[in-house]
Amino acid sequence: MRYITVTALSHTGLIREHNEDSLVVGPWTLCGTVTENPQTLVFPLGKPLVVAVADGIGGQPAGEVASALTVRHLASLGPSLDSEDAVRDALVRCNHAVYAAADRDPALTAMGTTVAGAVVLPDALLVFNVGDSRVLEADGDGVRQVSVDDSPPLREGQRTTSLVTQAIGGATRFCAISPHVTTAPLAAGSRYVVCTDGLTDPVLDGEIGALLREYDGGRAAFELWKAAIEAGGPDNITLALIGVLE
Repeated sequence: MRYITVTALSHTGLIREHNEDSLVVGPWTLCGTVTENPQTLVFPLGKPLVVAVADGIGGQPAGEVASALTVRHLASLGPSLDSEDAVRDALVRCNHAVYAAADRDPALTAMGTTVAGAVVLPDALLVFNVGDSRVLEADGDGVRQVSVDDSPPLREGQRTTSLVTQAIGGATRFCAISPHVTTAPLAAGSRYVVCTDGLTDPVLDGEIGALLREYDGGRAAFELWKAAIEAGGPDNITLALIGVLE
């Protein structure tokens, strides 16, 4: 019998005053709080399992509210996310929910969040994102990004940017979204990292790949977090490491 392990953590980092990231693993959500140690959950492979992170947009109101709304919607819709179209529809519903909440409370105007994740199916992985949070596939050769950043083109010599070209919410008036959703094959031994840019901005892909070749499970999640902290911890750090095992 194959099963799925998901090891996750969420941390404020060293610069931000509070955590605006949120996380969903199946029915379980973690919103705007800090995990002292990586947490590992185990699920049988079968029904759709959604694993995602949401990163509240900094510099705008209530990023933690937008990210929490998004992961809670994904948690409630998770068992129905059995196709690319179902995932797209769910993300569109998240976008409407964030704007509707902002319409009800002026203090929430323009709140927004990025989101990235994967739905694990018996023989495939549905990878999705809106914004610049990422999904990475890890193998013996390193890591490769399987999500698509919604970011403006980088200038020469520029490695990262905090700007995004689309998000869940994030504007004073409703803006429709075009989620990125793709299907990838799923095999025993597959590993994926779902993370906010608090990991990928300060830590190079090569270092992430090297750590994942050396470590697995909770130790891998801890070492990824540690690398981001040692690189300055400039943002909230939230990550989930997905493994498929026999």
